[in-house]
Amino acid sequence: MNKNSDRQHAIRTELPGPRARALLARDAEVVSPSYLREYPFVMSHGRGVEVWDVDGNRFLDFAAGIAVCSTGHSHPQVVAAIKNAADEFLHISPDFVHERQVALGEKINALSPMGEPVLSFFCQSGTEAVEGALKLARYVSGRSRFIGFLGAFHGRTMGSLAFTASKCTQQQGFFAAMPGVTHVPYPNRYRPLFAGDDQGQAVLDYIENVLFVSNVPPNEVAAVLIEPIQCEGGYLVPPDGFLAGLRQLCDRHGIFLILDEVQTGVGRSGKMFACQHWDVQPDIMTLAKGLGSGLPIGLVVAKRKIMQQWKRGAHANTYGGNPLCCAASLVTLDLVEREYAANAEKVGTYFMTRLRELQSRHPIIGEVRGKGLMIGMELVSDRLSRNPCKDSCAAVIAGAFHRGLLLLPCGQSTVRFVPPLMVSVAQVDEAITLLEAALIDALTKS
Repeated sequence: MNKNSDRQHAIRTELPGPRARALLARDAEVVSPSYLREYPFVMSHGRGVEVWDVDGNRFLDFAAGIAVCSTGHSHPQVVAAIKNAADEFLHISPDFVHERQVALGEKINALSPMGEPVLSFFCQSGTEAVEGALKLARYVSGRSRFIGFLGAFHGRTMGSLAFTASKCTQQQGFFAAMPGVTHVPYPNRYRPLFAGDDQGQAVLDYIENVLFVSNVPPNEVAAVLIEPIQCEGGYLVPPDGFLAGLRQLCDRHGIFLILDEVQTGVGRSGKMFACQHWDVQPDIMTLAKGLGSGLPIGLVVAKRKIMQQWKRGAHANTYGGNPLCCAASLVTLDLVEREYAANAEKVGTYFMTRLRELQSRHPIIGEVRGKGLMIGMELVSDRLSRNPCKDSCAAVIAGAFHRGLLLLPCGQSTVRFVPPLMVSVAQVDEAITLLEAALIDALTKS
């Protein structure tokens, strides 16, 4: 059977198939029900952008493990690096030093995310990286308050959860989280909260002239924590000038700027770090997700003059700098720097064009937005009201799954596209065909 014919018959069983149903039944008996299971996909294996379930059905993965599989599934160079590291040793605590951890720290420093020397703290996840960043900011500044943004997602541990504000479900039942966090609106040009065309400046004016005057003394604020592109909140791209203005606001008041690049970093936006689109350097940055191509690793990266103020024992962990994770990350950064960030920019531009062609044919698509290969397609009841269309969003994602395309939602009614950074134009074309069929089917049934 030729390749095109194989694609036409990618789904060979009902979904979920018999093996998948059996595993789902076993899962229900022993695994926490708190996990978000958008649809019943049970993975067998993957290569690049393609994945197969346990019943032999082939899918295009445009979710990439929530933007984690940056180099695709089981990239041979990443796998080889992991195997080589595993042959040497699986673990040595951060009480000691090893070559791969030092090399990864050197690599991050060479990438110069702050335009000056940096130090890195190694951990296992994005939420742990955020926790470390918050502790660092509080420790060094001697201040206790923070500012976060409505719509943000920074993790689910208690410090990170205090900032997470994309869905009430994430907070419900867990009050009180870390105190001292005040949320402000994230600038949203599609659904503006303030009068005027410049929503970014309006948010900055609100912080400076309302919040700092009426509620939060700026000299008590340790840091502002923000995603340079808001992810779970709907893949919102800030207006030009907003991040630079926020940088200036922080500088005026001696406040640290923490950029959460857990999802936006490592080439996802078409640049190594999303903040580079606006030439803004933070004081502290968090990285995770795509950094390890699927292995659990996170980093707190900070200006050397800031992180060197941590005293011995001020912050530590057990698994930070795991040799397998560092090996995977070194190869990942090399691949992204050499070719995949550029591919994300090129193919992402093409993908946005194809999605906007769909938008011209289907009024339910209110807006297409993003950078590189982090793209959101917001579905609305009609373009005049711009009311979110949650049911259609869920129906499109479910319909895409049944046709062989893995997707995830974000925001209130936004379909999220985050394929591996090595995705091809041909794979985007295939995805568009599957997506439009799912879209038409959802509209017919609504």
